[in-house]
Amino acid sequence: MITSEHQSIEIPRSKNPRFVIIGGGFGGIEMAKMLKNKKAQVVLLDRHNYHTFIPLLYQVATAGLEPDSIAEPLRKIIENTKDFYFRMAKVDRINPEEKTVSTAVGDLPYDYLIIATGSKTNYFGNESIYKKAFPLKQITQALDLRSQILQNFEKAVQTKNEDVRQSLMNFVVVGGGPTGVEVSGALGELKKQVLPQDYPELDFDMMNIYLIEGLPRLLSGMSDYAGNKALEYLKRFGVTVQLEKMVKAYDGTEVVFSDDTKLKTQTLIWAAGVKGNIIDGLDEKSIERDRLIVDEYNRVEGYDDIFAVGDIASMKTAKFPKGHPMLAPVAIQQGKHLGENIVRITENKPLKPFTYLDKGYMATVGRKKAVVDLPGGLKLGGFLAWITWMFIHIFYLIGFRNKLVVFSNWVWNYFTYDRGIRLIIRPFDIEKKSQEIND
Repeated sequence: MITSEHQSIEIPRSKNPRFVIIGGGFGGIEMAKMLKNKKAQVVLLDRHNYHTFIPLLYQVATAGLEPDSIAEPLRKIIENTKDFYFRMAKVDRINPEEKTVSTAVGDLPYDYLIIATGSKTNYFGNESIYKKAFPLKQITQALDLRSQILQNFEKAVQTKNEDVRQSLMNFVVVGGGPTGVEVSGALGELKKQVLPQDYPELDFDMMNIYLIEGLPRLLSGMSDYAGNKALEYLKRFGVTVQLEKMVKAYDGTEVVFSDDTKLKTQTLIWAAGVKGNIIDGLDEKSIERDRLIVDEYNRVEGYDDIFAVGDIASMKTAKFPKGHPMLAPVAIQQGKHLGENIVRITENKPLKPFTYLDKGYMATVGRKKAVVDLPGGLKLGGFLAWITWMFIHIFYLIGFRNKLVVFSNWVWNYFTYDRGIRLIIRPFDIEKKSQEIND
């Protein structure tokens, strides 16, 4: 096998400076859009050939949406653009001295580098959870979880052992942020409206959904109103919420909590936190708490030619002393702003500092139930918040087809109380997952 030390990624030479973007997430594609047909050669690198709309991954996992309805080919985003290239490659190392990045398929020189690698699941060093729990950061992980949920009920129908059936019908979600709340609410909808029709021989009073949160309330990044409303809505969906409680260990069949209580379950969904997806090669002084320290121009500390946007970037300000929240709106705004600044670089103009425009926070709990915190202290709950949540997410989806497919699926689900994608396309094997973890 030829390694990156013996070959390079072939990109045509250009009279324009080369800007290499690592990552096709929210920040990366916003930059790609801003740099179309500008005086810059742009090379976009990503280990996948598609952009994933991560906020709706939980709906793929709970049979609400097809995976391709929340993904868009990266080549389609940049098509018909001069001096713009995409290569499917995972960047393993950055070499600032040589001004190159190293991948399994070769090295690539850059004039300027933009790191938009986003975040990955944070297991806080717990190896047992890392091997056995279900994260929710990639489409493949969402499909694994969907298969696991449906396989559990197929097994529950066949087993004669009551204890085994109960462990198959116990679901534990760890993390009371938006993802944990949304997954729990979606599971509650499946329990009340969908699965009993598929499995009439099962007693769905046995299906237990537990949401575990270490803090005193849910949605700690939102208002008390939002946290309290989310708790109220989850209880209506039959979710058991346990606050100020954490998970110590999980072996695939039994979870051990911080108070030493135990629960038999074959499905533990991990939504307890994320950390920056750091690439090797940069000075350790540029890294703090698994994020790259950047200035007000998104320039990485210690480098004039390397920038970072989105979850990976920690820009400390008076309002955000620990850096901006790791949310899609931050990545979108930083990507767009840095794209504008790169145009200024090509035109030898001074850079403009980034200022985050807070447009509010939101989370959905289930059918006709959501919470929204808007700037100025306005707070919404219930049906109006749910409608707001739906249209905001459709607006930010990439591609008209995806918007149409997602909207039609939601309309269908609303009027039929059905989830039409209850398919086990590829059976999931937890032991195989333990051996081939790729977060």
